[in-house]
Amino acid sequence: MLEVKESFKNVKNYKIFEHSQKSKIFDKEVKGLKDYLVLVTVDAKNYQKTAVDIVKSFVNECRTPGVYVTLNKPYDIMQRILENNSIDTRLIIFIDAASRTDTKKVGNCLYVGSAEKLSDMSVAMDQAVKALPTTEKFLIFDSLNTLAIFNKPATVARFVHFLTAKMREWKVKGVIITLEKETDPALLDELTQFSDARIDIGGES
Repeated sequence: MLEVKESFKNVKNYKIFEHSQKSKIFDKEVKGLKDYLVLVTVDAKNYQKTAVDIVKSFVNECRTPGVYVTLNKPYDIMQRILENNSIDTRLIIFIDAASRTDTKKVGNCLYVGSAEKLSDMSVAMDQAVKALPTTEKFLIFDSLNTLAIFNKPATVARFVHFLTAKMREWKVKGVIITLEKETDPALLDELTQFSDARIDIGGES
């Protein structure tokens, strides 16, 4: 099992997406919930900033540990981006499905090897979530649209059903990020029904 060593605080009233007016919708929908599932759709221009803001809200503001599943950027790049934004990555277990490697684990990262390996990704998420030493934890899945590049639509749909069910079972603060214009509208509508809130982020407010 992985270990994340740090003292954590149980902090309520999370505030996410400070650069967007959509944060008010988020606060209204999930404020006070111990665990939840939020779908975040974003345009390419604001993609990275949004991802960083989400992590920062959990780690910096609330000292909540969590899991970051990255399908777009390799672990070392994602870690560097977060650290350059003053985020303590010691509180994060990364699951890297972007790097094609046979390595299984390095430090606080579990390598899957490819976004096609959905079974391995599922096992890695389960191990990572259960390795976190606190009751309050987050899981960020970045990103849904990348799955469609490597998998058939029916496979993606089945995995989304699995992922949403597991997030509920794990009792995490779950966030699924996707590029709206690159995600199948039917899948978005279905996932919206499974979510406690959906936040659509376009240009800067």
